[in-house]
Amino acid sequence: MNRIICFDTETTGFNYSGGDRVIEIGAVEILDGKITGNNFHAYINPEGKMIPPDAYMVHKLSNEFLGDKPTMRETAPKLLDFIGESMVVAHNGFDFDFPFINHELSKLGLPTIPRNRQDDTIVIARNRVFGPKEFSLDALAKWFGISTAARAEAHGALIDAEILARLYLELATVAPSESIEDIIEKHAAACAMHPKIGADFPRRNFIPTDTELEVHDDFVKNNIKDSIWLN
Repeated sequence: MNRIICFDTETTGFNYSGGDRVIEIGAVEILDGKITGNNFHAYINPEGKMIPPDAYMVHKLSNEFLGDKPTMRETAPKLLDFIGESMVVAHNGFDFDFPFINHELSKLGLPTIPRNRQDDTIVIARNRVFGPKEFSLDALAKWFGISTAARAEAHGALIDAEILARLYLELATVAPSESIEDIIEKHAAACAMHPKIGADFPRRNFIPTDTELEVHDDFVKNNIKDSIWLN
């Protein structure tokens, strides 16, 4: 049985070491490659930490709304029970979600999520997807045709965790990016099989002059970054 937990957090800000708190957690279970519908979701009382306007505009969670919600001390054990020993995935998790949640857990003297059970869909995407110019959750969802309509008005931890789970499953089907040498070899082979190109396509049958080679090299140096075609 292969169990993966995709999770997301909403916070009062970006600086946990400066007192910012996790105020919402959403987690989605994937079991043997399928989203099960078994989710974890909690709003969390920030215990006096004020939510600034810029953070509120992202997730629309206010101190008034969170005033009667459970604290992290009440929520964290339930989250850890839900995660169990599973691999845990977040988007930009290595830089944000994992340090944030582990800081909260360590303050309570609870076990943190170990590094060998963490994965980050940004890192996976950068190694496996050739094409997108951005690797935000929105950009990758758009690339794979995953709807983000549910987060149009505000980000929510469970909403984002559900999008993340679908993204993770898409990424799991993408082979790791090929080396440039593999790509060139594959495309050269494809050209050789092309009916209008093929191995018998007319080729220049005389050697280029030194001047032609110099012009070619100058063009490549000035127009193609990190070229592999220079003499």
